Amino acid sequence: MSKLVRCITTDGLVMGAAIDSTDIVRKAQELHRTTPVMTAALGRLLTGASIMGNKLKEDNASLTLRVNGGGPAGSVIAVSDSKGNVRGYAQEAGLLLMPNDKGQLDVAGAIGRDGTVTVIKDYGYGQPYCTQTPIVTGEIAEDLTAYYAISEQVPTIFCIGVHFDKLWRMDKAGGLLIQLLPAADHREIEKLEEMLKTMPPVTQMLLEGNTPEQILARTLPGFELEIFDSQEVEYRCDCSLERVENAFMTMRPDEIRGLADESGKAEVLCHFCNKKYYITQERLNELAKIQEERMKQN
Repeated sequence: MSKLVRCITTDGLVMGAAIDSTDIVRKAQELHRTTPVMTAALGRLLTGASIMGNKLKEDNASLTLRVNGGGPAGSVIAVSDSKGNVRGYAQEAGLLLMPNDKGQLDVAGAIGRDGTVTVIKDYGYGQPYCTQTPIVTGEIAEDLTAYYAISEQVPTIFCIGVHFDKLWRMDKAGGLLIQLLPAADHREIEKLEEMLKTMPPVTQMLLEGNTPEQILARTLPGFELEIFDSQEVEYRCDCSLERVENAFMTMRPDEIRGLADESGKAEVLCHFCNKKYYITQERLNELAKIQEERMKQN
């Protein structure tokens, strides 16, 4: 299981979060059979969503990230609950792409640079809050950093990585979020700028055996830290037959009855976990009748 840790400096000026998301990304790779470049793209977005979702305070809240930069990857989507448990999928999970000019996986080339990052926060009541910001680089971490700068106007450092061994097998994934709180001034900014000059990649620190707590300590050496949250998080899909049937109840009765194919059943595939649900014509007729009764009452 993956682990996410949050902290605040004792002077109340800087907030941080770090995650070892290796198990989350490995599960996503197994479910969706992603190629290396799409494992990296989806893994980065899942890692970022877990950190951002964990920041939501309401128990029933959720956060959805959607990235589409007009590249061959299409849309990449990740959803997190308020604990940091995530699920997601990539529209083109099997995309094959040549490495970039540095010999690295070309995530930016897969995502593209002509599009938006969509952030939807659903607090479990009222209308979800939706924000769109332009994609900056297609590297995802930089695009999420830009989201915080543009939409929330919070000085933010967002580092996300998915590492592969020499045989292109994913072996580590993780992320780091550092944000300045309102009371921070130029001194804290200067400290963080100096830190960035020498900070190794998050995945390198994980490969060296560092825990999320140790990554935060290494990242903020000039600060005294108070660890105030440590959470085990995982790739978790909350689909169910009940949710599928509830989705059908947004349709007209005749539409519900017509969902079955030649076999006499309707098949529904969950994009997040690839689980299939089958609903018989008899059950569809029952749901259609329930919907008719509801429409009469309204």
